[in-house]
Formats: sequence, structure tokens, C-alpha cells
Amino acid sequence: MTRTVACSHRPSRDSNRTEVLRDEDCQSPKPVPVQACNRFDCPPMWDTRAWGQCSQSCGGGFQRRQILCKQRLADGSILELPDTFCPSESPPSQQICAKLECPARWVTDWSQCSVSCGNGIQRLEAVCRRQGEDRRHQNVDPENCSLLARPTKIRPCSLRLCENSLKPNPTILGQKKVYIQWRKGKKLQLVVGGYAYLLPWTTVVLRCPTRNFRKGQIRWLKEGKPLTGPPHLSMTSLGYVKFQQLRASDAGIYTCVAGQAREHFVLQIIGSKHKLSAPASWLLGGGQQKVRETDAAMRERFQALPVPLNRYDTIVEQLLELKGSLQEEKDPADKTQKNRSTLEDERANSELSSLLVLIADTQRLDEIMHDLSEGGQREGQLITQLLSELAITRGENNESTLHPPEKAESSTQVPPLDKPSIKAPRLRSPVIIQRPRKVGVVPSSEMTVHVGVPALLQKPIASLELRCEALGNPEPSLTWTKNGKEMHYNSRVGLLSSGSLRIQSPSKPDEGLYTCTANNRLGTTSLSSLLQITGGKGRSCVQSNGIGANGPICSERSNSSQSAEPCHGQACPLRWRMDPWSPCSASCGGGSQSRSVRCLKGPEGRSREVESRQCLGSGRRPSDSRPCNQLPCTRWASTSWGACHGQCVGPSLATQHRHVYCQDLNTTKVSYRMCSGLQRPVSLKNCSTEACLLHWRVEPWTPCTATCGRHGFQSRQVTCAHRRTGKATREHHCMWRPRPPSWQRCNILSCGRAGECRDSTRYCEKVRELELCTLPQFKSRCCHSCKNT
Repeated sequence: MTRTVACSHRPSRDSNRTEVLRDEDCQSPKPVPVQACNRFDCPPMWDTRAWGQCSQSCGGGFQRRQILCKQRLADGSILELPDTFCPSESPPSQQICAKLECPARWVTDWSQCSVSCGNGIQRLEAVCRRQGEDRRHQNVDPENCSLLARPTKIRPCSLRLCENSLKPNPTILGQKKVYIQWRKGKKLQLVVGGYAYLLPWTTVVLRCPTRNFRKGQIRWLKEGKPLTGPPHLSMTSLGYVKFQQLRASDAGIYTCVAGQAREHFVLQIIGSKHKLSAPASWLLGGGQQKVRETDAAMRERFQALPVPLNRYDTIVEQLLELKGSLQEEKDPADKTQKNRSTLEDERANSELSSLLVLIADTQRLDEIMHDLSEGGQREGQLITQLLSELAITRGENNESTLHPPEKAESSTQVPPLDKPSIKAPRLRSPVIIQRPRKVGVVPSSEMTVHVGVPALLQKPIASLELRCEALGNPEPSLTWTKNGKEMHYNSRVGLLSSGSLRIQSPSKPDEGLYTCTANNRLGTTSLSSLLQITGGKGRSCVQSNGIGANGPICSERSNSSQSAEPCHGQACPLRWRMDPWSPCSASCGGGSQSRSVRCLKGPEGRSREVESRQCLGSGRRPSDSRPCNQLPCTRWASTSWGACHGQCVGPSLATQHRHVYCQDLNTTKVSYRMCSGLQRPVSLKNCSTEACLLHWRVEPWTPCTATCGRHGFQSRQVTCAHRRTGKATREHHCMWRPRPPSWQRCNILSCGRAGECRDSTRYCEKVRELELCTLPQFKSRCCHSCKNT
């Protein structure tokens, strides 16, 4: 604190007027004009500098400022600290400025040459455009540019000489692919001929590879009209269209025109909550988007479009819904108890989300659509299997999937563009997909419950399926337990080829906790469902045709080896007793199973076998043979291992890939579904690569900035380098190991313990002036300056 101290004099005792004299005129010692206050360190706080100049004068620009974390110490010094020392959120370092509309102006561009060969003309086409306060450009009425002279120019253009000889017709090398963007990426390069479902704010290059046609003469249409888009959309002289950050308004049908050849491309934008969004002008087959009834011309134009707009929307929306359910299972319930297996599960759950783009053939998606149209309860399984296929084949695709060979195009070369990374699938521990209970009418004869959801039966049903769907690489094997014990399968309780559990005619003894466990060499995960039966007494009398029996004679509903419910007295029913099925006579290609069927009479434990005709009144005799293993004999085969590549995932661990396919006994390649019941060989394994020889190289620490006290620190250089060559590379190549710290505090000792009296800060002169030497913390740091005070 400071105050004014002056030597004053009052001429007389009764006077209220004072006169200021010189300091030496006052005989008493002069009081101090400065006094210390608030003698403790201030907490670290953000120090904001002045805003810089705006990047634009209109149309919405940006201006920046510097933000530093600083701490004012009690001795008056200012200490600059790392940003992590300031606890609150940093003030904004950037803001929008110049929020004014720019004046309209003419934007010009030369048209294409009026002829395709020989001599022609080009016109300078001008459009009146204005940049709004939101930085977006829009075309406005030419009247707004009337004060400026509209540019009108014509110039000659000369193309190659016209030839009278017949030339081969131009063709467009389109690709029948469906691109589904799985996560955000900076830039994608796609080819016409298919469909794309992309996330907004992605930069996209749409190419139209041609043969026997000049790229500079390629024309583009959108919904049948010449393509003239906003500033973020540009058409280059090399024949491709570039979207600089996609908007929802960019969705539509794009047509590449090369002479008489045309190829279409449907672009859709993935909106919030994984829903597809499209412009209101689209006329979808299902009537999901409305079109103005008065605009008959627009309606006719959209109805005449050559390709359907929403052909694969159903499949894509279900894939995105499945992606959302996987993301919800990322975080374990207790984040404070993370063991090694939990961390591995988290890493496995994030593998699918690391995919940039899923690429599917339209033919394969058409097969899925056909299967879905047939109905049934395999919808979720089909979508899950499709996602697994796309994740595995993603690494098997070569780069021609997104980038066709340049030699197939015309002589004009396209400059190299950023390509999405295509990596081999990574190893991942199992994940069981949990689906919510679907509300609706359930058939009384059978019931399907996804594991993780309790099953409550209030009336007898013919069969119950506990469905278990799991993802993983290598493909996980599924096992079931009941109340923590190993399951015992029979003809009534058995496994399906998909790994799900089926219980025929469930009754009271079947109640319990059923747990599905998915396991591969990377880990194990489990999910359970509780089965409870509340309807009836756990047993119902059902004849072979499913109609309730009248009278005391009832037949069992199951094919198990268990006998009927015990009874007493002479009125015990006649019943069929079936032994378990024998093993199948063949593992594939068609075999048979047999069992013994007997007619029993009398109470349980004292029953005796009688002639079969006596049991005919209790229902038709159960069959004693059945076919089994009807699928053709197939096996998994694989190619040789590919080159070792990819980033290192651990000490001396990279990955290499091979192609795994299904073949029959004649070594003919068949559909992968034919091998679905067999253990699939791994298509990915660890190997050693040069990337594993990288390590963090640390230099020596610099001298400490202080010999004692609490504010000294030292730093060192940390680089990612090759162990053998010593050459430095980018740090992200070493991120599979923790990065050593590049700075630390040092000499955090009281300066009084150093054994000599000296100053540890350059602000000690200020400490002595403010009379702070009496305080212990300042006396120890300024020992030399304070020793004579």
C-alpha cells in the first residue's frame, strides 16, 4: 500500500489553512510512504493479451489473442507456469469479428469451349454473390451488383483437330460400391456408380474415371440440372467434384456425363442420433419426405430419376444403430476398478469405431435385403454378420477399391489426393451385443430372447431361443452355463449353429440363470438371462398336434430322456419313453441319428414296458430316426501370410494378414456361410517390424532455474528415435509407449538449509524496501539482503 506523506504547517492555531513545506523543515522522522499488504502468493490465473487484428473486414472473420498462465508471488515477482497449473477453463483465444454483410460483387468464370473439337469460343459468365455475416456465400439478385459493370468478355478457344474417323464410344469406369462412413475423417476420395452415406463436415473428392474421353469435358448434374453449388463445392478442370466440408444440403443424386455415357452417384448425409437426413425436395419411394403438391414439374423430375434414392437406407440405419449400441458398452460400470482385462475390453470395443469407411458391394447388400424381406427373427444376426464381414474384408481390399487404376482412364493424369487409410483388421477380445426387448405381439408357439434380458413365461410355449450374438477377432466361441454349472445338452435342450440356446417346451425344471460366455485367445466376456415360468404348474398336457388333452392321459412335450411326472395308484398313464439320440453317422454331407422308443406303464420307478400299440392312445409314436448334418462337407482354407506391416502395438509386435475363405472337398471356393459352424482360422497375427525398433530418446536435464525454494524447474528434450540408426521421427510413432516427462520441479528445499547465506531470487531488493525481511519465508529466500536489517 502507498500513501502521500508531506511536511505541512498551519500559520496560526485558529486557522484552517495549511501550507506544504520541504521535508527537511519537519524535525521528526518522516513516516514510511509504503507498507506491505497481502503477504502471500496469489493463485495461478490466466493472463489475457489484447485481441489481434480481424482476419476480414466483413463477412465474419476471426481474431486471436495470447493466453498465458501466470502467478504473482508475495515478493512482487511474476512466475509464468504451464497451462495445467491454472485450474479453471482457459478464456477463449479466438472470437468472431466483422459480423457484417459484405457488399455484393460479380464472381466470374470462363465457360467450357463451345465445341468439342476444332475452334470455338468461351464466354465469361458472371454471378452476383454476397458473403453474409455467417461467412456463407449466396447468390443474390443481379440488381444488387448493378452499380458495378457486369463483366462480359468472349475469347477464342482451340481444341484438338476434329477427326472424321469413327472413335470408340466414351465409357465411365464406375464402381458398384456402397460407402458408409464409420467415423470422422479429414478427406475421402470416392468413385461414381454407387451410394455413399457420409458424416457432415467431411471433405470429399468425387471422381469420374473415364475411357476415350477428355477429363476437361466431363459435365456434372445434380437431380438432372447442371451442377452450380455454393463456394464449398468446386468442379475442377480434371473432371472431379470436391466438397470442402459436407453440408446436409449436399445430399442428392449426382450424375457424371461423358458424351453419351452417364453414371450416377447417390449421396446421403448421416444426421444426429445416426439418422439419415435428406433435402425436403427428395421424393422417396416410401413417402418419407414431403414435396409441395403444386410443384408438379419437380415431382415428375424426381420420379423419373434413374436410381432409387433410399435403396439401402434400412440396412445402413440398422448398421448405425448397431454402432450406437456398441459405443454404449465402451465404459465399464466401475471406472475406479480397472484391471488389465477391463482395459483390453475397452480397447477391443474401440476397434470397430476406428474404421474410417465401410465398403460393401451392392450385390452383397441386395442379398441381405432379400433375406430381410423374407421376414423371420434373423434380422439382427444378418446385420451383425454383415458388420463382421465388412470389418474383416476391409483389410483385404486393395487400394483400387477407393482409387481405380489411372491407366484405365484417359491420358490426363489426376494429381495425387489424400486417401483414407486402409488397415488390416486388428485383434480384439469378444464383445456380446446386448439388444433391448422389442415390444410387440409375440407368437404363442415360440419365443426369442436376446441374452441380457430376463425371460418370463406366463403360458406354455413350444420353444424358447436364448440368442447370443458376439463380435471379436479371432471369432469367439460361445459356451453356456446354467446357474454357474456346465450345461448338459439333449434332444430337448441344444445349441443352434449360430451358438444360441434352444429349449423345447420349457417347464419348471428349466428355470434358472443362463449365462452365455464368448471366448477367444484375447479375452472372455459373459452375459446372463434369468428364465422364470409363472404360468400353470410347470406342466401341461399337450397332444402331438398341440391341442390340450382331455382326461388323465397326457403325453410329454419334450424329446428328452426324462420321464413323465410321477403318479400313484392304478390310474397311472401310459407314456412314451425316448432315449437320447445317438451321435450323427456323418459329420457333414448328410447322416442319420437313431434312438430307442418304448411304451411304459406304471408309476415312476416301478414302470414296465408294454406293447407299443397300447400307447397309441397317448399320441402318435415318436420317430426313432432323423437326418442330421445335412450341410455339404466344407472346410476353411487360407492364403500364405502377407508382409509384416502396421504400427507397433507392443514390444516387437506388429501385424500381418492373410485371406481366409471357405472351400469344398474339390477345393472350389464357396460361400463363407457353408463354413459357419466350423472354427475359423485367424486372419491376423503378430510379427516384427521396423516400427517396433522406435523408442523415446531423452537428453540430459538442463540446470535448475533456482538453487532452492519452491519455484525451480528444469527441462530436457524428448524425441522419438530409431534404436539402430538413431534417426528421429514423428512422436506419434512412439505413442504405444508412455512418453517420459520433458520438465520437472527441482531444488524444492528451504533456502535456509543450503549452509550459506545468499539470495535465491532477483526480487530481494524489493523485499527489503517493503520491509518484508521480518517474515520467515522472505528472510530465508533473501538471506543476504536481509541479514543487516
